[in-house]
Amino acid sequence: MKLTHIGGPTLLIEVDGWRLLTDPTFDDPGKTYKFGWGTSSVKLTAPSISAQDVLPIDAVLLSHEHHDDNLDAAGRALLQHVPTVVTTVPGAKNLTQAGHPDARALQAGDTTTLTAPGKPDITITATPCRHGPPLSHPIVGEVVGFALAWPGQAHGVLWISGDTVLYPALRDAVRGLRVDLAVIHLGGVQFPVTGPARYTMTAHQAVALAQQLQPRTIVPIHYEGWKHFREGRAAIEAELATAPQDIRDRVRWLDIGAPTEIADPDRAGA
Repeated sequence: MKLTHIGGPTLLIEVDGWRLLTDPTFDDPGKTYKFGWGTSSVKLTAPSISAQDVLPIDAVLLSHEHHDDNLDAAGRALLQHVPTVVTTVPGAKNLTQAGHPDARALQAGDTTTLTAPGKPDITITATPCRHGPPLSHPIVGEVVGFALAWPGQAHGVLWISGDTVLYPALRDAVRGLRVDLAVIHLGGVQFPVTGPARYTMTAHQAVALAQQLQPRTIVPIHYEGWKHFREGRAAIEAELATAPQDIRDRVRWLDIGAPTEIADPDRAGA
């Protein structure tokens, strides 16, 4: 498997001939994004790879469609060239109404399967997200994470948290997962208008979750590139320095824009 962190929540996953992309964000920096209820943010950095250069893509895993920091204007334009988008129920409805031919709707616990000639099937199971404090769902909207399974995984699934805080329903849902690689959206997002409320995981929460999941590898994303991210890499590393050694040893930082191979020692040729 090869991973390329393009920036923010956007990750290219290459495995067994598949090219999958999470939460496409390809706008240039400087734009202000408004999320409603007085919240907004500014994009600070450009994508490390352009939308044109990332093609072809077989499928996009879109944690939610209604926030520009997970699907911006350039990302929406990219979807015109992607055959399949897997996202939330309201997100799939909106994309279908906009003309996308295969926008698949998942809510937590639902599954769908990607198939293509000459490639192994990939089964995707949606996991729950709460993109904010308790009772915030009517304001922040529907969000999902994704657990990806395919033949030959020796150590468990690839799990992408999506934009979420750590909360009981998430802990319950992942308790039954055997996770090889955990891609965790961090950043500890906050807005001045909502004070101490968090909208994505902090590093402290991620450590607690990792102690439950015990994945072989932990890949942090969604911690740089936008003004509303409150915990960057330095703050995350400071928190990790206080974590148990076995958790620290599992963290794999991806250099932005650089393809990184994640080897499976139990797989032939790894």
